[in-house]
Amino acid sequence: MTESFAAAASQGTSSAFLFALTAGLLTALTPCVYPMIPITVSIFGAKTGVSRGRAFALATFYVAGIAFMFGTLGTVFALLGKAFGTFLANPWVIVPIALFFVAMAASMFGAFELALPQSLQARLSGVGGKGFGGAFLMGLVGGVIAAPCTGPPLAGILAYVATTRDAVYGFTLLATYAAGIGLPFWAIAGFSMSLPRSGRWMEAVKSVFGIALLVAALYYLKNVVPALADLTGKTPTFVAGALGVVVLGVAIGAVHLTFHDKRSKRVRKALGVALTTIGLFAITNYVLTPKGDIALAWHHSEKEALLAARVEGRPMVVDFAADWCLPCKELELNVFSKPEVATEMQKFTLLKVDCTKEDDDPEIAPIKKKYDADTLPAVRIVSPDGRVVARTDDGAIKPDEFLKLLAAARS
Repeated sequence: MTESFAAAASQGTSSAFLFALTAGLLTALTPCVYPMIPITVSIFGAKTGVSRGRAFALATFYVAGIAFMFGTLGTVFALLGKAFGTFLANPWVIVPIALFFVAMAASMFGAFELALPQSLQARLSGVGGKGFGGAFLMGLVGGVIAAPCTGPPLAGILAYVATTRDAVYGFTLLATYAAGIGLPFWAIAGFSMSLPRSGRWMEAVKSVFGIALLVAALYYLKNVVPALADLTGKTPTFVAGALGVVVLGVAIGAVHLTFHDKRSKRVRKALGVALTTIGLFAITNYVLTPKGDIALAWHHSEKEALLAARVEGRPMVVDFAADWCLPCKELELNVFSKPEVATEMQKFTLLKVDCTKEDDDPEIAPIKKKYDADTLPAVRIVSPDGRVVARTDDGAIKPDEFLKLLAAARS
C-alpha cells in the first residue's frame, strides 16, 4: 500500500488525497468497522428523535474525533521521518517491516483474527457522552476499537507519510483517510440511509487490503533485493502486460474466493493473489520509473563535480536524494525526466548526493551542512565559484517553476 500511495502521489496531491479517502471508505466496509456504524449513529442521536441537522452535526464531530486521532499519528510519523528513512537502508529493519506487512495481509485473508479484548472494547465504548463534545470523544476512541481493520491500511499510509517528512501533509492525509471512514456515518445521520447487510462481500474488501499489503511488502524488499526493482518498464506494452496479469489474477479468484473453501478454490485463490500482487507491483514500479529519453550524466563526488564546474565555467545542480525518499522519486519522475527540463539540465554540471546510508558515510553530513540541506528532497543550484544561487526543498515543484530557477542561475 505504501508504493500505491507513492504512485498516487506521483500523479499529484489531489490523487494522493483521493486515494486516502477511498482507502478510508474501504476500511469502513470491513467487518471491524461496518457493524459499528448504525449502532454508533444511534448512540449520538440519529435515530432517537433528534433532528436530521443535529444528527449530521453530531456525526461530523464524531468523524472529526477520528480525523484528529489519525491526523496526530500522521504528524508524529512525518516528524520522525528522518530516523525512519535512515533505518530503511538497513536490511535488518527492512525485512522485519516486510514480514509485518505479510502478516497483516495474512490476517486480512483470514489466517488469524486481530481483535481487542471484549472488556477493553466495552470500556472504550463508554467514553464520551451527550452533545458534540461526547461525539468528538467517541470518535477519538472509535479508531482504536476498529484497530483490527484500520491497522493494516493505516500502517501502509503512515509508512508513506514517514518518507515525506512533512508534518502538515501527514496530518491532512491521515485526516482525509479518517474522513473516508466517516462517509457512511454522515450518510446515515444526514440522509437516513440504510446500509446493505453485512456478508461475504466484506471478505472481498479484506482481500483487496491483503493484496495491497503484499505489494507494500515487495516495495520495502526491493531496497535490498535489486531484482524486484528491475521489474519495471517504460513502454505502454509493459503496463498493458502487467494490467493483463492483474485481470487474470482477479478472474482466477484473488478477490471473490476465500481461503476457507475447499482445496481447489484455495489453490485458485493463492494463484490469483500471487498474480494480482505481481501485476500491481509491476504497475506501481512503472508509474515510479522516469520515462524521459534523455540520460542525465550525474557526478557522485562533490570534489569532481566542483572541479568540472570550475573548469567548464558552468553552474552546478546538486540533488540530495535517497532510495527510500518517495518525494525524491516524484521529483525525478515529474521534473527531471521531462524533456524540456532534461535538455536544460544538460547545460549544468550535475551532482547527485546519495543520502540512503548517510549515517554510514561520514562525507554526507558535511555536504548537507554546507548546502543547508536538512530535509529531502533538496536541490541546490550553485555558481561555478561555489555559491548557492537558487534552491528548492519542494518535491512537488512544477517543471516550469524549476526551469525558471535554472534560467535565473544561468543568467
